Amino acid sequence: MGLGIAYVAANVTQLPVVLMDISKEQTDRGLAFMNKLLEKDVAKNKMTSEHANVVRELVSTTNNLQSLDNMDIVIEAASENLNIKSAIFNDLDKICKSDCILASNTSSISITKIGAATKKADKVIGMHFMNPVPVMKLVEIIPGLATDPLVVEQTKALATAMGKTTTVVKDIPGFVANRLLMPYINEAVMLLESEFASAEDIDTTMKLGTNMPMGPLTLADFIGLDTCLSIMKVLHENTGDSKYRPSVLLQKYVDAGWLGKKSGRGIYTY
Repeated sequence: MGLGIAYVAANVTQLPVVLMDISKEQTDRGLAFMNKLLEKDVAKNKMTSEHANVVRELVSTTNNLQSLDNMDIVIEAASENLNIKSAIFNDLDKICKSDCILASNTSSISITKIGAATKKADKVIGMHFMNPVPVMKLVEIIPGLATDPLVVEQTKALATAMGKTTTVVKDIPGFVANRLLMPYINEAVMLLESEFASAEDIDTTMKLGTNMPMGPLTLADFIGLDTCLSIMKVLHENTGDSKYRPSVLLQKYVDAGWLGKKSGRGIYTY
């Protein structure tokens, strides 16, 4: 997700971007993947080689959070875990300049809670990109309880400059996209768990019967079963509603390390 956001920011807005991860291996992999995307677009005549070189020059990397001290906006795309995100935002609060916007790409966690880890909650906002970022057109903008309205407008302007359509959503568990999507995926896993239909038949039914571009179980594998589980837990814990109870089978798959396409095995084997 982080690489996708960086790629679109550099490619579409032509803004300089710093890609940050504590692991040099990860940032190196990110640059290598970005280079593949650029080469692919050049080969398909979607961009010139000159434009691709400009994009490469706009993206730099760092493995030290301290290097982000002069950023205008930081978009965090760490694991969907409140403790991890709160720790990152607490550090960013101390490092970044006072007018820096601190955005989170969280797909379900409260922006108000993340903002509470800082001393400038008015600068904290949700900027939920969809995966894969270069392809998906939507960005959900989520103000926290203390978010400055000017920060909302500036964040919307950046997303628009990146070629995205924005929606503004209140700070509720799951926002809109995952408040609707994840229960749908979870219900599909429950059908599989109950052996009411095979994974293939569940997916085929939704693809051919309701014109979905991808079946719910294939989509879950693509998103990552661990991410789906994390979001369902956020929904369940923060609403107290049993309709958001995660599927037992979903938890088992994650416990087994079957996380989907990224691990080679999930609902399906890759």
